[in-house]
Amino acid sequence: MSIPSQSDQRPEPGKSGAAAHRIAAAKHSSLRLQIWETPLMRRGSSVLDAFAWEEVMCRRVGSGHLPVAHIWRHPDAFVAGLRDRRLPLAVEAMERIRGEGAAVCVRPSGGAAVPLNPGVVNVSLILPNPGHAINIHDDFREMASIIAESLTPWSAQAQTGEVQGAFCPGDYDVSVGGLKFCGIAQRRQAKAYIITAFIIVEGQGDKLAAAVRRFYDEASGGAAEGYPEVKSGTMASLQELAGIPSTAAYTASLVRTLRSRYPHAGTERVLSVGLNEVQVTAEQMKSRYD
Repeated sequence: MSIPSQSDQRPEPGKSGAAAHRIAAAKHSSLRLQIWETPLMRRGSSVLDAFAWEEVMCRRVGSGHLPVAHIWRHPDAFVAGLRDRRLPLAVEAMERIRGEGAAVCVRPSGGAAVPLNPGVVNVSLILPNPGHAINIHDDFREMASIIAESLTPWSAQAQTGEVQGAFCPGDYDVSVGGLKFCGIAQRRQAKAYIITAFIIVEGQGDKLAAAVRRFYDEASGGAAEGYPEVKSGTMASLQELAGIPSTAAYTASLVRTLRSRYPHAGTERVLSVGLNEVQVTAEQMKSRYD
């Protein structure tokens, strides 16, 4: 049993990958993208703060701030999806994880449960939408293409398409040899939006899948549907799949890819957001989604 996640978007018929790439390139090549890498968050810190930071920055982009690519990691967290939160014993399952020392939150973007550790890189593109005319298919494809291109120093085998049995399933899963290492979701505001992805770089994909499967076993309360069926042998890290040595090596390649894809991108500007604004936004998100 498997259900589509909120990140699922059915591909549009008749549009090749090359055509989609040309459309995305024309759409984004002139953007003065600001690339910002947040240092590894502290153990015990709220993982919701990262989503709150992006929520604040998305409002700013909607008001005229330059578009942003945000790269971040958390040492130990479990991020549930909105549908996950509706499962009969979701609160109890999340409290069990929290009691083991992990940070836990429900994220506002689409998708389903994802565990985070220092080997998982998160990247978000925060883009303006002044005309309310985004094509989410193009943007999902653009993110998948960026992820695949950033892998090319080690492998040219990345493919896009749902991997049955993987956690956080969607049509824009990115995989190598049938094993998923990346999932993509989106979050919309009135005048801007976020395309976000998690990338498993280091560690064991099966270990992460087992943690998600245990969460659903507990959260479902015996229900037979309403959540993804997570199977072993469907997830892997880029370390396992392509021999990538570290998150630092992959992140450097990701930044190079972003700078190549967005010729006007810059990494020099410090993107500071007031701590109080982030905390207020995080509390609002916790109240609304948790």
